[in-house]
Amino acid sequence: MTPTLLSQAQRESLLAPLLKRAWKMGDISSPTRDAITKEFTFANFVQAFGFMTQVAIKAESVNHHPEWFNVYNRVRVTWSTHDCSGLSENDVNMAQFCDSIAIVPS
Repeated sequence: MTPTLLSQAQRESLLAPLLKRAWKMGDISSPTRDAITKEFTFANFVQAFGFMTQVAIKAESVNHHPEWFNVYNRVRVTWSTHDCSGLSENDVNMAQFCDSIAIVPS
């Protein structure tokens, strides 16, 4: 089944909690793009890479893959669904997964 764009009601209910947890609309090169982006900072490269590995395994299992960028202990993740050219429930689910596994230093 092809993913569909989030409705306005879904955007209000599903994106609001993510935006409160530092997700931002758009991406680094296009702030108006229908996408969500967040930068995670970890204690070191191993933790950052471990995070990426867990996301990669989950992404492969649901066939929904991130756009991301990594330098040492930082990982910037962008979610958007190419099949519908914007945000779908797949993106929300994967963003929630990212937040649930991120171990960030206090």
